[in-house]
Amino acid sequence: MLRKGGDCRCAGTHVVMRGHSRQRRSLPSPTNCHSHRRESKSSTTLTFHSNPDMTLLRSFLGFTNFRNPLLRTATPSVFFAFAIQAAFAIPSVVAQTEKLYDFSGALTYVSVTVLSLCLPWLRVPLPFTGESIQNEGIAPGCLVPLRIAGRQAILNWRQLVLSGAVTVWATRLGSYLFLRILKEGRDSRFERIRHSWVNFSIAWMAQATWISVCLAPVVAINSVPVSALAGVPPVQLSDVIGLSLFVGGFVVEVIADWQKYTWSEEKKRKVHDEEFLTRGLWSKSRHPNYFGESVFWTGIATVAAGALSSAPVRSATGLQSLGALILPYASPAFTVFLLLKVSGVPLIERKYDKRYGERKDYQDWKKNTPMFIPKLL
Repeated sequence: MLRKGGDCRCAGTHVVMRGHSRQRRSLPSPTNCHSHRRESKSSTTLTFHSNPDMTLLRSFLGFTNFRNPLLRTATPSVFFAFAIQAAFAIPSVVAQTEKLYDFSGALTYVSVTVLSLCLPWLRVPLPFTGESIQNEGIAPGCLVPLRIAGRQAILNWRQLVLSGAVTVWATRLGSYLFLRILKEGRDSRFERIRHSWVNFSIAWMAQATWISVCLAPVVAINSVPVSALAGVPPVQLSDVIGLSLFVGGFVVEVIADWQKYTWSEEKKRKVHDEEFLTRGLWSKSRHPNYFGESVFWTGIATVAAGALSSAPVRSATGLQSLGALILPYASPAFTVFLLLKVSGVPLIERKYDKRYGERKDYQDWKKNTPMFIPKLL
């Protein structure tokens, strides 16, 4: 990496600051100044092209370098989501196994979130700060600005908080589901489709679609230039409401999953002989974990919508007032639709109805316990 030491203006020696030490180096004479610049420029080009990963990355970033900041971030983010899912889908479809399905989903959530957070800094050259910064990796634009954050504002707190929240949520849920399938060996959701390569492949691509839509508020807020977010009030009512919702939803989901895990382990140890869980949060809702997940994404969308609806951000992104609301809230709306109508509640309800439908205690629990939104008393 080239380090800027000063302009080529005169011959002699020049002091270069590196940490707390000084080094003297010879500068070219005035007559050779222009040739020195040409040589430096040439050496930079040679260094850049010697790294095929950097060349591929720059080509991809150039291909997706749209004028609109939303498209500049959303397009590679969606592409990345489908690429990761395809990489896991091919061997899984061939082996007819779903063991990596939830793991790959969590990995995609985290990877796309981090990518959307770093993309704006992968596209621009770093400003010189007078410091010698050691970083020779493939993504210097992502890592270095974070290291010099004391010099300039490079990220808005909403970008960091929402990205961090999704990363923690995906890591926790993905680990829980991955460990569960390693123990059980099978997932009942895939009983009918794992032997059909077409249907099984569709399931993997459907997960990529789900992730892309769910991450819409995070990708959108991460695409907004920091200069535009600087025009948004530091804290708004939408921030307070959104933070409360996603923290509350996350807590509900974690508690519900923990109660179900504890109940299952106790049943294996024959601590009880209950056939289905009716204690704790599961006495307030038949699917409290899904309810918590929906509230979590509603909170994420609320924080994002408050910022995206502001005049400076709409001016920078080209969003209209209605679009600034539809874009983030598509995430919780799509999540609720899938959980209630497609992959979550319907599958579990049918399985339980078939297994326990004739039992009076199950009928009473189903009659007195809301399916989704918990009862307060």
